[in-house]
Amino acid sequence: MGEVGRLLRGWRDTRRMSQLDLSGRSGVSTRHLSFVETGRSRPTRQMLLRLAEELDVPLRARNELLLAGGYAPAFPETELDGPPLADVLAALRDVLAGHSPNPAVLIDRHWTMVDGNEAVALFTGGCAPELLAPPVNVLRLALHPDGMAPRIGNLAEWRTHILHRLDRQAAATADPMLHELRAELAGYPGGTAGVRPDGLVVPLRFDELNMFSITSVLGTPRDVTLSELAIEAFLPADPATATALGRRMAGSSHGPWAG
Repeated sequence: MGEVGRLLRGWRDTRRMSQLDLSGRSGVSTRHLSFVETGRSRPTRQMLLRLAEELDVPLRARNELLLAGGYAPAFPETELDGPPLADVLAALRDVLAGHSPNPAVLIDRHWTMVDGNEAVALFTGGCAPELLAPPVNVLRLALHPDGMAPRIGNLAEWRTHILHRLDRQAAATADPMLHELRAELAGYPGGTAGVRPDGLVVPLRFDELNMFSITSVLGTPRDVTLSELAIEAFLPADPATATALGRRMAGSSHGPWAG
């Protein structure tokens, strides 16, 4: 039982929650929590799920908690190309298509591109072929000196935004691959910006375009794979950009990987 206790303690520390705080939220006594964390008591399956819910543990890690406690996983993990996810993925692709002429991508938990609409070609043009070979990591593509970086007018500001976002995501998920990705991106040139950027949102100034991004996730996923998908979509930050995006897509017959 030492492993499940170690995992629980790790998530509690990550969420900066004391045993007393978690006890009050979950209804599990502090004495029992202490016994579970030190391996002196075995938690029930229902208790683990309740504690994981209060700690906002990702579904993948909830399954790991259950396995460490000697229980079967509670949440399925379906292959992206499997039939059970076909309808949901079709709907997400409809969202991507409907977002044109503005760029939008569907990504997984490591920022690997699952799909993108035709407007993504605005970003990929001129990028090194090796960065566009699947699996494509969209953050690497954005900040790599052979990727989008030379065309980003506010690279230091955008780079700082991405690194801070990765910091938060890695802390929230405890995913070591995100820490590795963050370290890689931090090694690329581009500088950093101040902690108080101007404006209401951090813009992406790409070529003559000014855009801001929104992130959308499924509201009630019960599958590990679906819980880790997100749509990263860009919208024009000014009328000139909206007009330029519309004109570019109207005159383009290229697919999403066009140069």
